Amino acid sequence: MGCGLRFARSKDKLFWYGQDFPVDLLLVRDDDIPRLLLDGVCELGIVGENIAGEVMLERDGESELKRLRKLGFGHCRLSIAVPEDLEISLLSELEGMRIATSYPELTRYLLEQQGVGAKIVELSGSVEIAPSMGTADAISDLVSTGTTLRANHLKELEVLYQSQAALYGRVNDISATKQELLDRLLSRLNGVMRASESKYVMLHAPRDALEKITELLPGVEHPSIMPLEGSERIAIHAVCGETVFWEHLEALKAVGASAILVLPVEKMLA
Repeated sequence: MGCGLRFARSKDKLFWYGQDFPVDLLLVRDDDIPRLLLDGVCELGIVGENIAGEVMLERDGESELKRLRKLGFGHCRLSIAVPEDLEISLLSELEGMRIATSYPELTRYLLEQQGVGAKIVELSGSVEIAPSMGTADAISDLVSTGTTLRANHLKELEVLYQSQAALYGRVNDISATKQELLDRLLSRLNGVMRASESKYVMLHAPRDALEKITELLPGVEHPSIMPLEGSERIAIHAVCGETVFWEHLEALKAVGASAILVLPVEKMLA
């Protein structure tokens, strides 16, 4: 993987042994991960923020999980949806109504935060059919594209929670040795994440256009400047912390830049 970790698979395929870094993997159901962390079975876990939030609310009063790093994948949203023919446009209009969901604690908590008291109907699956079956007036469910909602004649009323995959650990202190390993792992993760969001840009330009070019490069901090032998132009190398679009290249060319190259960044370590 991008962090330089390699694993060997066990015979039952549920346990993977770290080969070049003292981290082993346990493959389990996503909704079991927060519970295994809270029970002290594992030190770290990768799970959706929505699932971690649901389990922490279930265990109100117990030690919480600590989100160490958002990982930039598994994006979804927990949304309230109602039947298309239901004349409701505000979340407050759901007061006292039945809302079906697989995330009862998270839904109840988020609704209460907005002053809405609804009756939560817990379902383990097929939440989207609850209104048509007459078991609920609305639903609270994960939405990615909205295709499933439209297929069941539902409309998205309001987004309650934005979620993505994240690395979690326990709040309780860990040993100094394990903390050192965790710091190294987070450093590698941060490097991979920064690299995935960055581009390395090289170009030639007139020296008097340096300030303007620096302003045009997205997310750049300190570009490297090198003179070109036998020319009044300079070479500029920069790491851009944001996406470089064609519009950026066209704007650079308009102020005199040439020989523009945009390259992916494989690894970064601050």
